[in-house]
Amino acid sequence: MDIIKELYQAALHSYEKAYAPYSHFSVGASILADDDKIYSGCNTENISYPCGSCAEQNAIGAMINGGGQKIKCIMILADSKELITPCGACLQRIKEFSTEDTAIYLCNKEGIKKILSVKELLPHAFQDLETNK
Repeated sequence: MDIIKELYQAALHSYEKAYAPYSHFSVGASILADDDKIYSGCNTENISYPCGSCAEQNAIGAMINGGGQKIKCIMILADSKELITPCGACLQRIKEFSTEDTAIYLCNKEGIKKILSVKELLPHAFQDLETNK
């Protein structure tokens, strides 16, 4: 199977597992990491909204826990007709574990809607002043 189709299926599977009883807005994310494995995560809400976690955050945690260190590409899927992008905090998280050229696939249940790079979505990310990364 094509790796992009595998990523889409992993994001869709995670989307279907999302725990979103408060917002009713499920999100799934999947990552192709530098170890060529796919890691995924879903959003997990909590009645105390700030305590929830985003799909991208959970997918990155799964990648780190699984041994991956860098994101080759990430796919984010939500059931929305509007194009959705990661929140600012997740964009910064994605930046931490990727390059400026890492592809971010923005999807809904109909398929891939847009592909952007980290630099396009977060052109002025926070950087470590010593390493400039």
